[in-house]
Amino acid sequence: LEQPPPIRTLNDFVLDSSRFAVRDIRHLERWNNRIINNLLYYQSNYFVSFLTFLGIVGFFWPFHLFLGATVVTLIFMGFVWAAENQAPIRQLRRNHPSLALGAILGASFLFITVLGGVSVFLFGIAFPIFLILIHASVRLRTLKNKLENKLENIGLKRTPMGLLLESLGQEQEAGS
Repeated sequence: LEQPPPIRTLNDFVLDSSRFAVRDIRHLERWNNRIINNLLYYQSNYFVSFLTFLGIVGFFWPFHLFLGATVVTLIFMGFVWAAENQAPIRQLRRNHPSLALGAILGASFLFITVLGGVSVFLFGIAFPIFLILIHASVRLRTLKNKLENKLENIGLKRTPMGLLLESLGQEQEAGS
């Protein structure tokens, strides 16, 4: 990893200069491409937003947040391990990334339901991820966004979001 990606201005992220449009759902590959590229370009903004929301939830429910984060991390690590060692899971991860993410979050939710702390999971972990995916889905890309993503794609830049997307089997999509 080099230096962390810059935080994009609030104006670029959600205010005046930002442009949003809902993608035609009949072209899922193009929609997936938009999401991945926006995740890469706005990753620092998403990380700060996620940590802010997590901090608020953690202030009110620290134990439940710790429990939820531990469960999600362990299930995610188990999924990545299984995807590397089991061909059917690897194929699911590549062909149906949304289903794979849903399976991770769903398994985490079910496990936490058994242990308690469902509200913390929903509002502290899943809700911010949901908001990030909505923004990445509807935010139109700019020329600067496309250039940054090409640098990530050809390996000149490695970022935390790039590594996360790679672990979810989306490395071939990034930058295309």
